[in-house]
Parts: sequence; structure tokens; C-alpha cells
Amino acid sequence: MRIIIAIDIIDGKCVRLTRGNFAEKKVYNEDPLEVAKEIEDNGLKFLHLVDLDGARNKKITNFRILEKISRNTNLSIDFGGGIRSGEDLKIAFSSGADQVTGGSIAVKSPSVFLGWLAKYGSGKIILGADSRDRKIAIDGWTEPSEEDILSFISGYVSKGVRYCICTDIDRDGMLGGPAAGLYSEILKSVNINLIASGGISSLKDIDELKAAGCEGAIIGKAVYEGKLKLKDLKDIC
Repeated sequence: MRIIIAIDIIDGKCVRLTRGNFAEKKVYNEDPLEVAKEIEDNGLKFLHLVDLDGARNKKITNFRILEKISRNTNLSIDFGGGIRSGEDLKIAFSSGADQVTGGSIAVKSPSVFLGWLAKYGSGKIILGADSRDRKIAIDGWTEPSEEDILSFISGYVSKGVRYCICTDIDRDGMLGGPAAGLYSEILKSVNINLIASGGISSLKDIDELKAAGCEGAIIGKAVYEGKLKLKDLKDIC
């Protein structure tokens, strides 16, 4: 199972939110590149870079930070937040993203999302499936939808999606453990490379996700709060 470290960006800074609440923002570092280099120096290879300003603005915003990290590290970067148009997608890839996540667009404009999938391939486009009470949430998690998470994911898998990032929003930033039961349920029904996100705070949590069959695990706040050390995460990769 891949270990993927998260960097969330607001105003050019590395931050973490709690349950996606922009009012509960904590700045951990003024320089995201410094954080990215530390991740790489500790032997980890994968970065989940989220443009939270972009999610609110509904267009890619912090692509210069993506560009800077891509140019100055060898990390494999998946990028998300605010990707709403073909131009946004083009900017993300030209700025150094290896994969791009589409969440809100997959709910609001399925034909556009499927067009991206056809153009760039299933290895480049990740489905963002973030939910609260099993319903997909969009626009930086500020808006609910009526999409059931299992039917949402299975519907896109039938159309060629291979990768999905799945966050249980109520667990995000809470350090109370991941939604391993939900991921296990999804993976028993759908053949997908599922990347778990939200609530991870211990090596035991990671073991649970691996046992559930997750392809990757995104870890953010636990690293920034010192509950998990980058060198320990490298050892289990």
C-alpha cells in the first residue's frame, strides 16, 4: 500500500483544516516546498497536493506552488482542488502534476469528467469521492449532493475510472481513525484502486486500511502534529 503525504494550501501556506471547515485552519509551515523537501528527504515518494483556495474559487489557483515543488523535488504529485475546466487541467499537468483529482466536476458535469478520462487516460485522472453520511460533498466540501458514495464510485468504475480518493469528511483532521469499514464495503463491491483519506493517526490505522484492501493512504495532520514520523512511514512502505 502506498503512503501519500498531504500538503493543503491556503494563501500559499501549508495548512490543515478540521472536517473541511475553513474557519478551523491551522498553518503548519509558510513554505510548502520546505515541507515537500522534508517528505522527500525522509524517503517518501508520493505527495497529495490540495489547492484549497482553488476549491473555494472554483478554478485552479495555487499552480505556481505545484510548479515549484515539481521542479525542485522528484515526488510523484497528485493535485486537486478547483479543477473545473480543460484549461485548469492543462495548467495542472503542465505545472508538474502526475495525476489530477476531479471531484465536484464529476458530480456537476459528468460528460466533462469522462472527456478528461478519455483524453488523458485512467492512470492520470483520479475520481474524488469525499462524503459525509455516505453522500458525496462538493465545492471544497461546502455543498452536499444526493449522490450515494457507493453508487457514485461504481458508476464511474463502469466507465473506466481506475483510481479514487475517498475521504470520510467527518473524520478528516480528527485523528480518530479512518473509515476502514466503509472502504472495505466499497472494495467488496467495486474493483478500484482506492486511496483512503481522513482520520489516520497511527500505524495500526494504516494496517487496518491495508487489510481492507486500500491501494494507498493519505496522511496529513498526524504527521504535522507529530503522531506519525516520516521516517517510520518510510519503513513500512
